[in-house]
Amino acid sequence: MPGYYFYGIDIYYLILIIPAIIISLIAQARVKSTFAKYSSQNTLSHITGAQAAERVLRANGVSGVKIERVSGSLTDHFDPKSNVIRLSESVYDQASVAAVGVAAHEAGHAVQYAQSYAPIKLRNAFVPVVNFGSSFSWILLLMGVLFSFEPLILAGVICFGLVTVFHLLTLPVEFNASSRALSAIKDSNILYDDRELKGARSVLSAAAMTYVAALILSLAQLLRLLLIFGRRRR
Repeated sequence: MPGYYFYGIDIYYLILIIPAIIISLIAQARVKSTFAKYSSQNTLSHITGAQAAERVLRANGVSGVKIERVSGSLTDHFDPKSNVIRLSESVYDQASVAAVGVAAHEAGHAVQYAQSYAPIKLRNAFVPVVNFGSSFSWILLLMGVLFSFEPLILAGVICFGLVTVFHLLTLPVEFNASSRALSAIKDSNILYDDRELKGARSVLSAAAMTYVAALILSLAQLLRLLLIFGRRRR
């Protein structure tokens, strides 16, 4: 039995993956609870999520971006191919602190594209590579183990490493979009009460932590693969 097993338990999974999964679950629970909390706090300006996104775009001199409603909860996103900001039903026409924060964040992504923000261009260029890596990493690893062929195992580890790099590239993009959102919210008087600004910051911070958690989980999985591969080569 490999040295990383103890009484039939994968030690690397126990000390690396399980804690990372717990962190990820905590981050997801936090973003949901924070969004729910500030969804019940209406804005003093009575500006809806859609209106907030429009103001952020206008404040940055960005035009031609459509704002549409999309079904689901926390399904908000910016689609660069269609140049459309899609806001969920709990954001689009809701005048809450949470709705404004989320909508402004997605508008921040639209501004990034319009201004050719370098990190988002780099991340997008990496998308085909990460799609390949995520699709074939486990196939290569499985084939490598089945046929005891180390080059295939190494190729699988490298492919999975590409996924981890993508998560790393995502962080500055998301943090920058939130920073742009908060600046526009304040400068355009979308939210002008300190408690509202604090609430929007809390919503965006909670959302950002989900990306940090995703990176931690990906790093934990990559480290586990590297440790297992290292032991096989001894």
